[in-house]
Parts: sequence; C-alpha cells; structure tokens
Amino acid sequence: MLTPKETNKLVKTVNSLMILLVGVLLVLVGLVFYIAFKPNFSSSDEVELLATDETDAAADETVIPSMDDATDLWSAPSMNTTPQGEKGNLIKYGKELIAHTAEFFGPNGSVKHLSNGLNCQNCHLEAGTKQWGNNYGSVAATYPKMRGRSGQVEGIYKRISDCFERSLNGVAPDSNSREMKAMASYILWLGKDQPKGQRAKGSGIYNLAFLDREVDPINGKKIYDAKCKVCHQENGEGVPNETNTAYTYPPLWGDLSYNKGAGLYRMSRFAGYVKANMPLGATYASPQLTDEEAWDVAAYVNTQDRPEKDLSGDWPDISKKRIDHPFGPYVDPYTEEQHKFGPFKVIDEFYKEYKKQKKNPKA
Repeated sequence: MLTPKETNKLVKTVNSLMILLVGVLLVLVGLVFYIAFKPNFSSSDEVELLATDETDAAADETVIPSMDDATDLWSAPSMNTTPQGEKGNLIKYGKELIAHTAEFFGPNGSVKHLSNGLNCQNCHLEAGTKQWGNNYGSVAATYPKMRGRSGQVEGIYKRISDCFERSLNGVAPDSNSREMKAMASYILWLGKDQPKGQRAKGSGIYNLAFLDREVDPINGKKIYDAKCKVCHQENGEGVPNETNTAYTYPPLWGDLSYNKGAGLYRMSRFAGYVKANMPLGATYASPQLTDEEAWDVAAYVNTQDRPEKDLSGDWPDISKKRIDHPFGPYVDPYTEEQHKFGPFKVIDEFYKEYKKQKKNPKA
C-alpha cells in the first residue's frame, strides 16, 4: 500500500507527464497545420508553381525578340481593378513603396533607413509596369523557382530582398513587415493573369544579340556625353528631387548607385535595358540607340566606380554562371576581362556545346 504522501507524489508525477504529453501533441498538431497551410515561400496563395531557372550559362532571361514585333505584349492590370478591403489596400501600398521607395526606406525614409536613396522604379520603370522596362509581368507565373545565382529555391520575398541588397545597396526589410507583404502583394497582383510557368511577352529586360567585337567604354563615353549626361550628369551622380528625398534622375555610378552584385552590372542587362528605354522617351517600339550604342554605353557606365558587395556565395554551381558575369571562377577557359567586355559569342558557343555534352556525354 502507498502512503498518502507517496500517493500524492505519484498523482503529481502523473499530472506532470499528462501536461507534457498534451504539450507535445499540441506542438505536433501546430507543426502539421503549419506545413499544410503555410504560405508558399512568399506568404501568398497566388504562387503555386515551382519553376526552374535557366540552368546553363549560355541561356539568358529571354529569347532574342524582334524590335519590329511589338504586338501582344503583356500589359499591367488597371489599379482601378484592385480588390476591396485590406487586400486591395496592401496592393496599393505596395505600389507606393515600389514607386517611392526612398521616401519610406531611403536615408531620410519615414519607415526605416535601409537603402541608398534610389526607388525600385528607377530600375523597374513605371512601378514595374512598362513593357520591356524590367517589369514584373512574369513574377507571379515563375516564382518560386530554383535560381543559379543562389543555388536555392527563391520566393518573391527573396527577390525583393536581393533588390534592396544589390540594386539599392542596402538592407532588406523584415520579411514579416507590412511593407514587405505589400510589395509582394503588388508584384504578384500585377502578374495574376499570366498562366503559370509561362513568361509574359515583353516582361523583364530586352535581350540584345551579342556583338562580334568587344564592348567599347571609350565610345560609350561619347554616347553617354551626347545622350545621357543631360539627365544623369557628367559624373553619373544623378539629380535629386526638390525635397532631396529621392532622385528625379538616378545616379548611375558612385557610392549612391547600385553595387557590383546588381543585375544591371552585367553588360547584357544594362545594354538591353537602355536599348528599350533610354534616353528618356525611348520605348521598345521606338528605340533611340543602336545595338552597338547600347552595348558601348553599358561598357562605359559599368566601368565606373561603384559599391562593392561580397559575392562569395553567388553561383555555387559555376556552370550556371551567366556568361557576362565578370567575376570568376568559370568552367570555361576565358578570362574575367572577356566575360565582362566580350566578345561574348565564343563564350556562348562554348556553353552550348558544354550543355550538349552534359546531356549526352557519350556523343
């Protein structure tokens, strides 16, 4: 027989074990619920597809289109069609954050001081809606996806964070913040009508054909002085707005421009971007630069000083590194200088053959 004292001790032990068991069960139920209903990489129920980025260095973001073919391009939905309530408010707030990023996150930002003072729409024109203006038309359809630069599956939050850390040369907002959720909601809403897994025609950056020669920064300076300096200034410092909270014309190099990890630091991305959008007033259908001028002005701008970034974690599989990424190592025999200035065609051909050999090693 147990004494009353022993009985009481046994009851307390049993009760403690029961409480512990209930706690474990609640944790397990919570974990199952989280796994079943958690947001897909970006706290959005709009992204369902796990897409795959291009896997070889020769391939790029788009096939080379014809400048004469300006039909059936993606167009953004009207802001008048945003949903009612908090979801619509979040989308509208997201657009404001994209269009006026510096006012919220710049050196004098009202929310936090995280960026260099540029706006997202300095690179993603018209708040990410302009055709071939580095727009967001394909994001909802292609994210989350495996990306070669990080070697990881990336969701929309990672994409936004990369822009803050590279193009805005700053720090990413908290992924749980209302601002991050708002930017993601807006970007995903813009591409809501694009079929999953299909890139929208006219989205992203226009892809120029490679030149048969090296790009020429000396000639690029002449083009810059003639067609770009009036807005971006002689030393690339840009023009601040009247309240000094953002830029009317953004700096293209220097401490307050994008760093060496940004997408526009690649010659092909900068060249394609300016071909379809610059100087001010140019469009995909009515360009103001020749292909050669676009490549050469890219060479001039991207040989000027700009902030550094630790890129040691980029391209864990170097065979997936883009051919104009100007930092080695590479699987090919070409120098960093050629990867930056070209000629790019011979590197492109190397990777086409490399890809064939990987797919069919006995061929």
